[in-house]
Amino acid sequence: MMDVVQIQKILPHRFPFLLVDRVTEITPSESLIGFKNVTIGEQIFEGHFPGHPIYPGVMILEGMAQAGGILAFQSMDMTEEEAANKVVYFMSIDGAKFRAPVRPGDRLQYRMTVVKRKGSIWVLEGKAYVDDALVAQAELKAMIVDK
Repeated sequence: MMDVVQIQKILPHRFPFLLVDRVTEITPSESLIGFKNVTIGEQIFEGHFPGHPIYPGVMILEGMAQAGGILAFQSMDMTEEEAANKVVYFMSIDGAKFRAPVRPGDRLQYRMTVVKRKGSIWVLEGKAYVDDALVAQAELKAMIVDK
């Protein structure tokens, strides 16, 4: 389990663009489960959409990407200092599907699974759930590089 302080030691993202609040399960080189609490206080809802707040699909994909980055970093044999000099670049997002809207008050759960790893390139299957209902999915390809 990782809290947001531990996550910030791995990811360079910060408010308002850090989109993983906690990691509840991680099996290095295999899978990760993490979540984000979606709240009405987020700036994105000022314009998406006034009077009908919907969490943007692109933000769900970014949260998956961040969760995938955590999984990749935690799967590699690196010190905190070595990890601090690396960054994850996403190369592609394939097969993205959005199945249900995500709204303020929802707890968005990311379930990431390693499909393939070849050197510094990772292919991950990402699924996002709210209350065990699948709301989004995609296959993400990323590369870990020096900053």
